[in-house]
Amino acid sequence: MAQHLTGNTKGLAPSEIRRIERLFERKVDKDELVPFDLARELFQTAASLRRRLGVIISRDGKVVEVAVGTKDILYLPDLGRYRLGKGRLRRLRLVFSDLSNRGDVAQIPPDIYTDLERLRLDMVVSVKEVQNRVQVSYAHIIKLEAQGLATTHTERVKDLSLFSLDFSTFMEELEAGLDSSGTAEHIQQGKDRAVLVGVYGGGRDAAASMAELDELCRTAGVQVVDRVIQHRAPDPKTLLGKGKLEEVVLRCLRLGADILIFDEQLKPGQWRIITNSTELKVLDRSMVILDIFAQRATSSDGRLQVELAQLKYNLPRLVEKDTGLSRLSGGIGGRGPGETKLEVGRRHIRDRISDLEHQIGKLSQQRSLRRKQREESELPQVSILGYTNVGKSTLFNALTHSTVIVENKLFATLDPASRRLVIPPPQADGGVDNKVVVLSDTVGFIRDLPEELLNAFRATLEELRRAALLVHVLDASDPQIAERKKAVDKVIEEMGISATPCLVVINKIDRISAEQASLLAREYGAIAISATNKSGFADLKRSILVELKRSEHERATSAGGDVDV
Repeated sequence: MAQHLTGNTKGLAPSEIRRIERLFERKVDKDELVPFDLARELFQTAASLRRRLGVIISRDGKVVEVAVGTKDILYLPDLGRYRLGKGRLRRLRLVFSDLSNRGDVAQIPPDIYTDLERLRLDMVVSVKEVQNRVQVSYAHIIKLEAQGLATTHTERVKDLSLFSLDFSTFMEELEAGLDSSGTAEHIQQGKDRAVLVGVYGGGRDAAASMAELDELCRTAGVQVVDRVIQHRAPDPKTLLGKGKLEEVVLRCLRLGADILIFDEQLKPGQWRIITNSTELKVLDRSMVILDIFAQRATSSDGRLQVELAQLKYNLPRLVEKDTGLSRLSGGIGGRGPGETKLEVGRRHIRDRISDLEHQIGKLSQQRSLRRKQREESELPQVSILGYTNVGKSTLFNALTHSTVIVENKLFATLDPASRRLVIPPPQADGGVDNKVVVLSDTVGFIRDLPEELLNAFRATLEELRRAALLVHVLDASDPQIAERKKAVDKVIEEMGISATPCLVVINKIDRISAEQASLLAREYGAIAISATNKSGFADLKRSILVELKRSEHERATSAGGDVDV
């Protein structure tokens, strides 16, 4: 690795710069914390220049960086090119001069402690010469086994010439402790770990919104280790303010979190500023949703649509020499068919987007042809829709005796399914033939669904535009049922299908009392059912027949004819 002199070198004479550069020539035994001669030379050079100096020493004993600061502040270089090693430490230690006048003990200022944790350094070592004795204070990250958290520990040495530490062995043992799961049962090995951040102004239910983001993370396979909620107007640059952001980043490092996830759609500028201030992977709510879709896309249609959404969402975030997107290669935020294309040139991305839109356009034509064939067969289409995880697929399976995947996770259904459903007439109409409809199960909606995803899935969602009847499923056990219904109604309106007849269904009544179910059914003018035990199905099928008969009668009346159902 090349050696670099960085920092506040303005105003230094060439002879002074050469004196500083001689620090690169110092050799350090890999088993030694810091050589006595190097520590003394570092302090004396800094004192004569009245500027704080720091050297970055690699684990194998090479001085790879020298930084120059002011009397009080040390400007560290960008260490991003030095990879994190086992135990997630940088394999670099900082040795710096303490020019403060506070007591006889070498001081480690708060900003250096912050650098220790933020940059995951092996150690920070402060050196100070007092009465011909070199004093040292060194700090490193430790793990508190009882809590499974990381914090810092500091030791002070009054005379470096009398001090001995087997640095290599010490670091091996330290990293082994940091890398192990310890006794912290809440750390699940093999899972990405994240801290969630929500910044909420007035009018938003912070607890409900954060709970939904938590569920999205569970679906994406991420372990949430902490949540940070701020009630304030969002900062235009960092969303939660620079000082609070630094605090949250340190919290992530202490908890061993790899990811920072915002319950907000970050603007490209905000995302770049945040990613450039930390080496954590930074995601927002929309990126998590896109990742879930990428995991669950099984059909060629779904994979194309997910890739298109990923590329469109990330295109504004793609800038030259930006490292933020490189952290998305692998794991949450980097899965799916688009992961190898996140860092190619803008022109290539636009070409790929154009190609995908062309392919999806063909899919739309194919779907239109299939819909036309169904329309010619005079089979009305009934589409089940609703908020994600309200039991749409369970209801679909129960009605059609199908085996569509059902999971207690958000977006369990990504690729829509269609089956014929035979509805026998009510007993009073025994002489009337069975009614055959095409029942469709669709992808669930969610609050603030990314526009790119909605646009990419237009070929899939067009199924809803051709439906003769919509069945809007609500979760009776959801305390946010009113908000969920409003979110779905908003999407229905944005898609221009609000004029389509809609039957509201309250599902999961087996989880609430009969009185509560009756109240909800009256409040929403809905049919109360349980898809798991099939209660209320007779009323549901009867209502479907009534709604189809009404809509077909209206169409026939407007066309000047009569229709029998």
